[in-house]
Amino acid sequence: TSNIPNLTHHHFLNMAGRAMMLVNVGTVIMTTLTLASLVRGFGVNWGNIASHPLNPDIVVRMLKDNKINKVKLFDAHSWTMNTLAGTGMEVMVGIPNNLLESLAEDYENAKDWVKENVTAYMRKGGVNIKYVAVGNEPFLSAYNGSFLETTFPALKNIHKALKEAGHTDKMKATIPQNAEVYQSANDKPSEGDFRSDVKKTMLDIVNFFHDNDLPFTVNIYPFLSLYLNEHFPVEFAFFDGKGESIPDKGKNYDNVFDANYDTLVYSLKKAGIKDMKIIIGEIGWPTDGHKHATPKLAEKFYAGLMKRLAEEEGTPLRPERLEVYLFGFLDEDMKSIMPGPFERHWGIFR
Repeated sequence: TSNIPNLTHHHFLNMAGRAMMLVNVGTVIMTTLTLASLVRGFGVNWGNIASHPLNPDIVVRMLKDNKINKVKLFDAHSWTMNTLAGTGMEVMVGIPNNLLESLAEDYENAKDWVKENVTAYMRKGGVNIKYVAVGNEPFLSAYNGSFLETTFPALKNIHKALKEAGHTDKMKATIPQNAEVYQSANDKPSEGDFRSDVKKTMLDIVNFFHDNDLPFTVNIYPFLSLYLNEHFPVEFAFFDGKGESIPDKGKNYDNVFDANYDTLVYSLKKAGIKDMKIIIGEIGWPTDGHKHATPKLAEKFYAGLMKRLAEEEGTPLRPERLEVYLFGFLDEDMKSIMPGPFERHWGIFR
């Protein structure tokens, strides 16, 4: 049952103007991944906070079956990494937040981490590591500043260790941030700026990114905009153009993803940075645990997102190809439900 899709549809689906046969996974037909072969820059998050995590061999086979060649991890577990070896898949390995302090305090710890979790796999037939994620949403307001002093020093040490080991021509360090690190006073993207309590550190980080050609990684969840505000217009969470348009400096926004993404672009501009690469580290829609968390709405969201990715039209301020990792590939039934019961139901697969 681990291979049962959360999103099921039993006919041909026309997305991005092309009719494609649905991907057959066992006895069940999928819709979410039908555009995988057409979409560039598309990957998935692979988490393991589950009571019965799948054998990595099975997960990698599922990724291959669905033509997914990019995966984002939250750690660098040897079993997972060894299973990815030789596949050619682009991998973002993760450093958990609980390691940030030790990596920040001692450069030797960063060197050891890189040696054990990166260099060990940089062999012929090894793992195609593209990014190293230093922490995961470390500046969430819910953390009360717990990682504010350690994240940037940890990033600098990891980048230095990667450079010293000769890896920076093949991979980049980054920090997956929640979109909460920036905001707009009037909900218009042009008013975007970094959150006041983290602004100084964020400016240090983005300038370091700019100086070292590193990408900004951000997690954007239109579902959470809907979940956190009962008055939020439902259609504004989707990509089909039915949301009421918001004009802003000659641009029009009819969905929250575009508005959120361009709020980051404006925040970076205010920091003096106009051309930084942006990666969407997480984006998705849950299938249970809330009135708006249903397979039907998840399918609607992913259909719009896939069409957007296939057309490579980007956002009003950045009309270019987006690099995106869906969250997530599998449900995780041991995740905390403090944010809400839906937290255990983000997977495309159960």
